[in-house]
Amino acid sequence: MESRSLVPQSSNFQLPIAQMRSVFQPAEVERKLAQLSEHEHESLRNTYQRMLERGPERFQVKPHGVPRMAELYESLPNFTEVLDDVKRHVALSQDSRDGLEVTPMLLLGPPGIGKTHFAKQLADLLGTGMSLVPMSSMTAGWLLSGASSQWKGARPGKVFEALVEGQYANPVIVVDEIDKASADAQYDPLGALYSLLEHDTAGTFVDEFAEVSIDASQVLWITTANDARGIPDPILNRMNVFEIEAPTPAQAREIARRLYQGIRRQHDWGQHFDEEPGDNLLDALTEVAPREMRRALMTGFGNARLDRRDQIQADDLPRSGGSRPRMGFVQ
Repeated sequence: MESRSLVPQSSNFQLPIAQMRSVFQPAEVERKLAQLSEHEHESLRNTYQRMLERGPERFQVKPHGVPRMAELYESLPNFTEVLDDVKRHVALSQDSRDGLEVTPMLLLGPPGIGKTHFAKQLADLLGTGMSLVPMSSMTAGWLLSGASSQWKGARPGKVFEALVEGQYANPVIVVDEIDKASADAQYDPLGALYSLLEHDTAGTFVDEFAEVSIDASQVLWITTANDARGIPDPILNRMNVFEIEAPTPAQAREIARRLYQGIRRQHDWGQHFDEEPGDNLLDALTEVAPREMRRALMTGFGNARLDRRDQIQADDLPRSGGSRPRMGFVQ
């Protein structure tokens, strides 16, 4: 396949398009469509027609050169080992027609330390977007692989949606809290991963609803878990496992400082606040789990604004169990 460098016009998009890649074969879809009876399987017919209208070509992107990752290292200091692994894979894809291929990874660690946030930041870095599959709240075995069109209310799975409805041949798909997937005797919610996490078999993945081959070999897989004991060994063996520790107090202060600066910079009302957070605020935020920091800071910004102050104080943060009560503006 000929490689074409197509740089989008958006100034926010830092990664060039490396090439186009077909994620399905139109001829196969046409055959399936022709086999449908005229008055049956309306949903399946619409799916095939949508596929043909959109066509099989999707962007396959990769960084042009190893991207500057210093900011990620500083804002996610407890993910250094994972970032090192990503950087190695990016370096391998340079100066070649190969796409970016990252070994599926498991981020293993206690809740609240920023595993899902890291996945979102990585997707932003690579420029492919992210699809989140929360296994803790899903019991349906067809979530990833789709359900047979013979079932009422059947629909394609998340992998099909990401590739056929999305823009990219190599999206980031995050299987969140994979250890909490509930399986029953009828269907294993993780069953599709046995083939999807293997590069060779992922290239001919068949969604059970559409029943056509989809090339999922370029998907970048990130899974998260609190406890590896809930994950079958054959799936664990297909991934690089990274044990993520909670940030140290010094790392937590840096995470909080950068988050404060980011929130302030992203909002016009940020101009009313000091450029740097105070030491007392940072000390208080070291006691807050990373995933709770943004919510705590937003409460803090609001409470400080109510008091018409340009600096958040530790007392402005929500107390455990709820936000600091307020009774209108201070006169």
